[in-house]
Amino acid sequence: MARTRLDPAAARIAPGTNQILAAMPPGFLSRFQNPLEPVFLPRGAVLYESGVPQRYVYFPADAVVSLVYILENGSPTRTALVGSDGLVGLAPIMGGGGTPTCGVVLISGAAFRLPAVQLTEELRSEPESLRFLLHYVQALITQMAQTAVCYRHHSIRQQLCVLLLSILDRRFSRRIPMTQEMIAHTLGVRREGVTEAACGLQKAEVIRYCRGQIEVLDRGQLEAGACECYGVVKTECDRLLSLSRPAERLVSPVTRLYRRRPKPHA
Repeated sequence: MARTRLDPAAARIAPGTNQILAAMPPGFLSRFQNPLEPVFLPRGAVLYESGVPQRYVYFPADAVVSLVYILENGSPTRTALVGSDGLVGLAPIMGGGGTPTCGVVLISGAAFRLPAVQLTEELRSEPESLRFLLHYVQALITQMAQTAVCYRHHSIRQQLCVLLLSILDRRFSRRIPMTQEMIAHTLGVRREGVTEAACGLQKAEVIRYCRGQIEVLDRGQLEAGACECYGVVKTECDRLLSLSRPAERLVSPVTRLYRRRPKPHA
């Protein structure tokens, strides 16, 4: 099993790159400056396991984590994605202890972690922090519900478009390091179906695929090829997360990324 590791180099990324950390009340980051640790999350790392108490809460910066439910036969089913828009490890701070899902790093990158017990104590004493976090929980529930609908009713090509768009929103880059096998595993479909869908998008010059790297060439066409699920989730999540977010903190996290990192492709 891959493990996370402390990564001082992640200090190049400001904690505010994560939208949850950026939206917390003034003083939150200063109170947790020491216990908030920069970590590197390698692809495949399991941040928490099903039924096991979670020690840490993770705030991804440019990593993307898949929340996965594992069936008895070992087949995985993705329920949601978490990146710079959220946090991983809600169960302990919601009072639930463990959860039937597990958190697996889909795309490696930097994150910040905080002992769950310390965030729990913060939420008990700071109503504004708790209110914002509850909005995020509702947004995550929306994503989970819509993911279930998408699996049941929409084509592999539509699901692929939604997956790529969802990762783009959490990565700030038009390049996505994923193989077709990884995509098939994430969507819970056969690789042949992913190959057919990806080839169709490449032929239409929507994406370029080469050696495990997907480059999005035309985001507009990618959105046009997605089903309604992407728009439903994005609209509802943007609405919920803006309710508690003061105007002065509505700065795009893209501006907080690596100092010399190029702007993302529109």
